[in-house]
Formats: sequence, structure tokens, C-alpha cells
Amino acid sequence: MATKASRTPLTRERVLAAAVAIADAEGVKALTMRRLAADLDVEAMSLYYHLPAKEALLDGVVETVLGEICAAVAAREPAEDWRAAIRERFLTAREVMLRHPWAPVLLGSRRAVPPIVYAYYDGIVATLVGGGFSYRLAHRALHAFGSMALGFAQEIFSPANAGGTTETDTAEEDLAAMAAAVPHLTAMVAAEVHDAGDPMLGWCDSQVEFEFTLDLLLDGLARLRG
Repeated sequence: MATKASRTPLTRERVLAAAVAIADAEGVKALTMRRLAADLDVEAMSLYYHLPAKEALLDGVVETVLGEICAAVAAREPAEDWRAAIRERFLTAREVMLRHPWAPVLLGSRRAVPPIVYAYYDGIVATLVGGGFSYRLAHRALHAFGSMALGFAQEIFSPANAGGTTETDTAEEDLAAMAAAVPHLTAMVAAEVHDAGDPMLGWCDSQVEFEFTLDLLLDGLARLRG
């Protein structure tokens, strides 16, 4: 058995890495200070030195995922063309989010903007301006992109919960029950069956839908730029 002196030092980074691992395995609802302490084999009170409250823990978890996005984007050779560079950045962010499907919902619940987000979006603006966009059009592009810049499409209503699961079948059954009242929505759902191999982050946030919307936005921006 490892002695107390030989244990790996408890750092904020180590705590957050363990927290992300719990959320990946069991969802955010399973993430508690008590559970985290047990996984780290420490007393729960020792965690409060690094993260003084549950909200600080959740903020830190979000920052960790965003840091992973930034690192993944930085590790790739940027394309020279603005459109290819933006597309690659957003799809890289999505690769990270697909590894942490609970993260979009948690990100939307945070009250403070993590500082790392500003640097990330600064890179997007730099790419657009370098590609010939004015700052005014770059600003409007950010509004149009919305959460897609971070790899997911934000949904107003979704059966997804903070644990990252999607109850797609239940949602479609509910809609089918209202077929007489909403025939067009019902027909659309029946026609748009998601492929089993198409990665999803929400009820209507599949990879195919994400790339379709992204390409549509980039086409429109290209016309405005011209």
C-alpha cells in the first residue's frame, strides 16, 4: 500500500482531471465532492483548498474541457484559407465535445465566462479578419456561429440532460402521439431518421446536421465577404 508521503501530490489540475473522468463515465450528476475525494483517495475537506465549492468545481471542469479544445486546435497545422481554417477549428472542438457529451449542457449553465474563451474567440476573429472580413462582419459571424464555435449546436428544447444522454426515442414517440396536431413536424421526424453511426450531442445535433449548418453559414459568409 502506498504511504501518505509517496502519494501523488494533490493539485487543482489532478482534481479536475479526476472530475472530468467521473463525468465521462457516469455523467455530471455523479460528480460530487464526496465521490471525487473517494476516487482520489483523499479526505473530502482537502478538495476545498483547491476548489472551495461545488460551483467552483463545475467551473473548473468546464475550463478543463475548454482547455482541451484550445490544445487540440493549437496542435493542428492551421489551413491558409479562412474557410478551411474555421471549419477545421469547429470540427476539432466537436471532436472534444463528443468525448465529453455532458459538457454542452454544463457549459450553458455557467454564469461566468472562463478567461480561456476570450483567447479562443480572438483566434476566430483573427482568422476572419485575416481572410478579408471587416470587424463588423466578423462580429456578426460570431453571432451566427453561436455555440458551434465550441463544437455543438445549442438547442432550445432537448431531451438531453446534464449527464449527456439523449432520449431521442422518447422525444420522437411524444411527437408521434401529437401527429394530428403537428402533422408536418411528425412527418419531418419520420423522414429524418438519424444514422446509428452518426455521433450526436443532442436530439437534433448530429454530426451530419452540425456540418450541414456550418457549411451553410460559411457559404453565406463567403458571399457577404465578396
